[in-house]
Amino acid sequence: MTLEQLRIFATVAEMLHFTRAAEVLHLSQPAVSAAIAALEAEHGLRLFDRIGRRVELTAAGQLLHGQARAILAKVEEAGTMLAELSGLSRGSLRLAASQTVGNHWLPPRLLRFAEAYPGIRVDLSIGNTEQVAEAVRDGRAELGIAEGAVADPALVSEPIEGDRLRLVVGGSHPWAALGRVDREALAAGRWILREPGSGTRALFEVAMRGAGVEPAGLDVAMTLPGGGVIRAALLAGIGASVLSDLIVAEDLAAGRIVALEGLDLPARPFHLLRHRDRYRSIAERAFVRVAVGDIPSPSRGEG
Repeated sequence: MTLEQLRIFATVAEMLHFTRAAEVLHLSQPAVSAAIAALEAEHGLRLFDRIGRRVELTAAGQLLHGQARAILAKVEEAGTMLAELSGLSRGSLRLAASQTVGNHWLPPRLLRFAEAYPGIRVDLSIGNTEQVAEAVRDGRAELGIAEGAVADPALVSEPIEGDRLRLVVGGSHPWAALGRVDREALAAGRWILREPGSGTRALFEVAMRGAGVEPAGLDVAMTLPGGGVIRAALLAGIGASVLSDLIVAEDLAAGRIVALEGLDLPARPFHLLRHRDRYRSIAERAFVRVAVGDIPSPSRGEG
């Protein structure tokens, strides 16, 4: 078994598609298939089930996938340590960010970092808070930045300045002229929400319970994977939601979207996530210094 075989196997396991894995790896599809076949033949085990056009991991493949990710993360860590012998003139940094952070808070900070360290390549993945924590825990990201708090003994979480959630509707929505929405209206409203596992969804549900409304009984018309698509639905007048002020600031100023009172939505910190036991690269330290300075610890409530 070689590192190259492991890298190919791990990519196919992530994509569950040989052709897409080949594209990511910049290899031909036959080369990827041959590498997997050689790995299976060497150990006398089937790692994937081919069901028509679909590919699924077998039980053996699932076990190897976890080990492969851990081994490849260690190889990447070793490469990073060696690259640091040349300082910050070259290297890479793997980041994971939740939706609001990755799409709205992070871009100007990435630009600042690129200007300060043009030789460092940044690889960014975007998901919800749970997915960010998983990426850091599994070694696929050195640093995570999430909207939601994470309680995981494998991770260190540090709060930084974040955003504020707002209860919002489109300008044509019946609530737009109310100013404040009472408990009965909140309970009867039609909602467009982020998916379970997102920091925004978790804080929304806490706020609804604080207002005396059980989230499980709400009329959720749409569950959408990002603030941008929720914003578009609000502009179409479909329902109500809670969104970060980073997403709707321009719409609020223009009156296209209206913010309402009625939910206790305090300012929320974002959270830097690192693995407790993994090496902190100088690229990661430099990014934190450039992007967020000395990491204030917000005293405000987390909602």
